[in-house]
Amino acid sequence: MTIDAMIKAFENGVHSDWLRDIYLDESMISWQQERYAKALNEFKKLYGDKPVEIYSAPGRSEVGGNHTDHQYGMVLATSVNLDAIAVIAKRDDNIIRIKSEGYPSMAVEITELKPDEKVFGTSYALVKGVLAGFIDAGYQVGGFDAYITSNVLNGAGLSSSAAFEVLIGTILSGLYNDMKVSPVLIAQIGQFAENVYFGKPCGLMDQTACSVGGLIHIDFEDPKKPIVNQVKVDFEKYGYSLCIVDTKGSHADLTDEYAAIPREMKEVAVFFDKPVLRQVDEAAFYEKLPEIRERYGDRGVLRTIHLFEENKRVAAQVEALEKGDFESFKELIKASGNSSYKFLQNIYVNKDWNNQSVSIGLAVSETILGSAGVCRVHGGGFAGTIQAFVPNDMVQEYKEKIEHVFGPGSCYVLKVRKYGGVKVL
Repeated sequence: MTIDAMIKAFENGVHSDWLRDIYLDESMISWQQERYAKALNEFKKLYGDKPVEIYSAPGRSEVGGNHTDHQYGMVLATSVNLDAIAVIAKRDDNIIRIKSEGYPSMAVEITELKPDEKVFGTSYALVKGVLAGFIDAGYQVGGFDAYITSNVLNGAGLSSSAAFEVLIGTILSGLYNDMKVSPVLIAQIGQFAENVYFGKPCGLMDQTACSVGGLIHIDFEDPKKPIVNQVKVDFEKYGYSLCIVDTKGSHADLTDEYAAIPREMKEVAVFFDKPVLRQVDEAAFYEKLPEIRERYGDRGVLRTIHLFEENKRVAAQVEALEKGDFESFKELIKASGNSSYKFLQNIYVNKDWNNQSVSIGLAVSETILGSAGVCRVHGGGFAGTIQAFVPNDMVQEYKEKIEHVFGPGSCYVLKVRKYGGVKVL
């Protein structure tokens, strides 16, 4: 089929049922049809008319387990119906050419895959890292041309970088490995790319949620073999929507703040000759608490307490959802948010106490929702987004009132997507 024929198929609604299955939101299907048609047309302008395939990888939302993955803890996370899509065509050489909407084109030589600090923090580095990870795992790689467009929001806690890594991994799985690379391995390769090639010491939650799809419970006790289980729940049945609010805080100069959380937790773990807190006995921690305070100070102690309790909350959240006890689930979401505020302390930066956009978002949300809904910090924290479970009949009111504070378009009403990285066509 020619690209023009594929464009016409999208415009005529041929793939509407498949798009509905992927994105769930009926009101956005016509927009998605236009989006895919536009992406195909942009590919044709760049590379000419040739046989193409289309891939998609979603953003993610953390539901429970704030800052637990890097300590081999437990997480409840979901893929959402915002995604990165790629129109691609296979090449017969070792060059990958990528044009992402809004960014300069790049070319990656598959034969040059050593980590390079000079390109840390770039998409170029992530592509190299994913390629190296595939080769190290014994899978095939090769060249391709790609046009990528994404509506996974940068800096909004929905993991746009993880979606990109998973997208590249899914393309390589489809083009060169018959879609036989497991979603969990694609996630692990994405983390490897981000840690070693991008220069960011992230955990594995983001990539796993983006790659596997649906609402998932992840236990990272053995990070090489994380236990991933789907949690069957229909939020629509309970009459709730998942809202993500961008509080417009600046992420500038926050790298040290993010890095301090795992560092301080690991200091406590090292006190017990363990690499991470998941391996520390909780009773032993409380027994040695006075000595730990004296050696490391109080913030690391409080963050450790958050870690122990947050792991228990994740298990309790899964149990509540499996029992259909949505009220208990809401209370656990609220408790997670309170713990992040009081103990994890990733809501605002102490050195910049006069800028507390996340705090404002939480405070305003609580006044709007009362006992009807719940909210918590979302993602890494400090200056990013908050998450709210809002009754469907309050969504419009909540959106209007919260956007009065943070501006039009700051509130995103999302759906839980059941697919992770996927070949669309």
